[in-house]
Amino acid sequence: MSAEKDISLDEKRVYDGDERKATLYVASGVGCVAVDVVDERVGGFELVARGTARDVAAGGGVVAVATDDDVLVGRVGTHEEETHVGEFATTGHGEAVAVSVADTGADGPAVLAAAPDDGVSRLGVGGGDVDEDDWTDCGSVESEVRALSGDLCAAVDGVYRVGSELTHVGLDDARDVSAVGAPRAATGDGLYRLGNGWLDELSGLATVVESDGGETGAADADEPERAHAVVDGEFVALSGDGWVAYPDQPDGTVVGVAHDRTTYLVTAEGRVFAAADDGWRGQSLGVPDVAGVAAVGPR
Repeated sequence: MSAEKDISLDEKRVYDGDERKATLYVASGVGCVAVDVVDERVGGFELVARGTARDVAAGGGVVAVATDDDVLVGRVGTHEEETHVGEFATTGHGEAVAVSVADTGADGPAVLAAAPDDGVSRLGVGGGDVDEDDWTDCGSVESEVRALSGDLCAAVDGVYRVGSELTHVGLDDARDVSAVGAPRAATGDGLYRLGNGWLDELSGLATVVESDGGETGAADADEPERAHAVVDGEFVALSGDGWVAYPDQPDGTVVGVAHDRTTYLVTAEGRVFAAADDGWRGQSLGVPDVAGVAAVGPR
């Protein structure tokens, strides 16, 4: 049985002005939903971009949403405690099935997007307004793109690194990938970490993987790096003893994980969960076909 607890109405009123507040951006069948959170407390939420959202990513003060019509890009406010996007702008990419935000150093962040034809393109967003002429073609995978993270691409025929062109870097049947910290891949036969080649970490059907690379607070973890995954339908976490399953599993099909001061996850059925000392705190968003989540915390 899940240790899920619903969030009370009183808790939803305590977020304005809290310097710990973060915002989760959730991709769903009706658009992108922004959800305010403080640690394990889930607050108010609103639809901030309409359309069928297939994926969402955040980084460098930018939030990108892959939709059936276009890739939408929004910029977070300049105040260090601001976590909300003012508005999302179209980019002229067209339909996208996956999206990521990659750090390109002095040039600022770049958005990577995968089209339904499995072509991958890059858009620099470190400057001002952008349009369709600003997208750069990086090439196409030889199979089907399933996920993007940073400069890594998970595809049916393995993992690719995205530079000026696509380079196959190993594995097969990649379902998801995490580029933060030590790169990891979720594949049809297990979890892998990139070290001296791809190292097998956990066997089984892996569908989701996410790591914070030690870059966010670790209120819910004993290790400097927090990493989570879904393997054989179970939600698992990296610990000093390897990968272990949570004793209390969240209800539903986990499709995305995000990290801030605690760990957040979303299910395909439209619920968001936050890790707490006594289990999971859950909140229904009332939206269908959830596909992913990204977190923006105070800088």
